[in-house]
Amino acid sequence: MANTTVNEQITDAITQTNVKVVAESPAQAMGTLYQIAMQANGMSMQNAVSNQQNLNQLNPSIVAQAISIITGAK
Repeated sequence: MANTTVNEQITDAITQTNVKVVAESPAQAMGTLYQIAMQANGMSMQNAVSNQQNLNQLNPSIVAQAISIITGAK
């Protein structure tokens, strides 16, 4: 029958690795959460700029139509 004992240095190394992974998990989760929140914030800002640019393109035609309605021109 084979020897089934494991060197204590190996078990200590595995235990330390497991503790390190478990200890870092909350920090990594918060970092991911912050990245996702900032990505969403950036996308909303880009959408606001895009919407403003689209409205700026429509304004001249809206003003021209309003003037023609006010003056009664056809």
